[in-house]
Amino acid sequence: MSFLAVYESHFTKHLTQTQFEAFRILLWLLTVHKQVRIERLAACFPLPILYQSRRKHIQRFLVLSALAIPRFWFPVIKAIICKEFKTGSRLIITIDRTQWKDKNVFMVAVIWKKRALPIY
Repeated sequence: MSFLAVYESHFTKHLTQTQFEAFRILLWLLTVHKQVRIERLAACFPLPILYQSRRKHIQRFLVLSALAIPRFWFPVIKAIICKEFKTGSRLIITIDRTQWKDKNVFMVAVIWKKRALPIY
């Protein structure tokens, strides 16, 4: 994954080696399976432990404070925007809303190489 290679120094600054490896595996699984359901990711996660343990491992990973959007993702997205989009070029911003249990989730993202990168 070229994305990881470019930003690996940023990721390893915020994550332990074990967390970075879990991050790398999750990104690979998301790319290959194109699914964001924790159950599906846990079924494919290559750890020699029980399914429920893999599921809990992924859940604990996703709520790490090191993955907080302002501290972890905003610098990466800012670097991508500065690198990939030149002044005066077209930047596509999307807005999406979804219902998750009893909560409304409102998302603003920038489109980059057919992917939506959440910016807020």
